[in-house]
Amino acid sequence: MTSVLKLLLVAAIVTLVSSPALAGTITGQASVVDGDTLEVHGQRIRLSGVDAPESDQLCRGDDSLQYRCGAKAANELARFIAGKTVICKGVDIDRYKRVVAVCSVGEQDIGERIVRAGFAFDWPRYSKGKYAGAQKEAERAGRGVWAGSYVVPWDYRACRWGGGRPSRCSDEARLD
Repeated sequence: MTSVLKLLLVAAIVTLVSSPALAGTITGQASVVDGDTLEVHGQRIRLSGVDAPESDQLCRGDDSLQYRCGAKAANELARFIAGKTVICKGVDIDRYKRVVAVCSVGEQDIGERIVRAGFAFDWPRYSKGKYAGAQKEAERAGRGVWAGSYVVPWDYRACRWGGGRPSRCSDEARLD
């Protein structure tokens, strides 16, 4: 083997071994970054298969008044994990260099819990329907965002990236 090939092989092995997603499990006390992102030991972790409203996103409650549903999602997640040990099993790295992981507290999948509470959505593009049942339950019960109206986070982000303001992008009627 040539020295260049050996060097490339060593670099590839080092990259694989040092990859947080392939490092296995990240365990510890977590802080909440937003409704679908945690931080454990300084490592950002994106919950796999779910998408919560963005921090500046607004939804309408059953009273038709706007509220900060992104902040509410983060607060709900913080309440659930408060002071508990979080166990995250990495499955990928996203384009923002965050570990994408399935995380749990005890036996409870955090992604499922936040979707069942109505503050995040099953993201079929990545979940392959893993949280669809939890989402249907939240919708039937009118929990969280299901109590009023909302824009799914992926459409909200697309509107914001297109130059829209948070209030405009948060309201379905104004997305046209």
